[in-house]
Amino acid sequence: MSLMDFVKVLEQYKGANASAPPQNAQQDFQQVAQSVPQSHLASGLTEAFRSNETPPFPQMLANLFGQSNGQQRAGILNELLGSLGGGSAAQLAEQFLGGRAVPGQLTPQQAEQVSPEAVQQLAQHAQSNDPSIVERASSFYAQHPKVVQALGAGALALIMSHMSRSV
Repeated sequence: MSLMDFVKVLEQYKGANASAPPQNAQQDFQQVAQSVPQSHLASGLTEAFRSNETPPFPQMLANLFGQSNGQQRAGILNELLGSLGGGSAAQLAEQFLGGRAVPGQLTPQQAEQVSPEAVQQLAQHAQSNDPSIVERASSFYAQHPKVVQALGAGALALIMSHMSRSV
C-alpha cells in the first residue's frame, strides 16, 4: 500500500463512529494494520476498548479471547493474572480458572480450557484492580491484528478514526 493510498484510506475514517462504520471497514483495517506501527494500532485499540460506542472492555476482551489460538489465549490470561498481584491472582485463578494457573505461567494447553465467559469476569476484576490492563491488552492484541478483526466493523472504524488523527 503506497503512502498516498494509506492516507486516502484513513481519511475516510476521520470522525467515524461505531454506529455507522464504512462498509469496507474490515478490508481497510486489514490493509492499514499491515502498514502502521504496532504502537499506533495499540493506541487505537485502547480508544475502542474505552469508548462508550463499543461494548465494555471485559466483553470485547472475551470476544478476542474466543478468536485467539492457545498461545494468544495464554498470553492474554497471563497479562490479566499479572495485573492482579499475588494473592488476588491466586484466588481468582482458583475461582475462574479452576486453580489451573500460576500467574505468568499459564500454558497454551491450560488456556484452551478457559471459557470466554471466565475471561470476561477475570478482565472485569483486572480492570478494577489495575486500569492500565486496558493498555497492556491493547499492546498484546496489536501484535495480532487478524484477531482484532473479530471486534467488528464498528470497533475497527473507531480504531482507524483514532489512527487517522495521527496521520
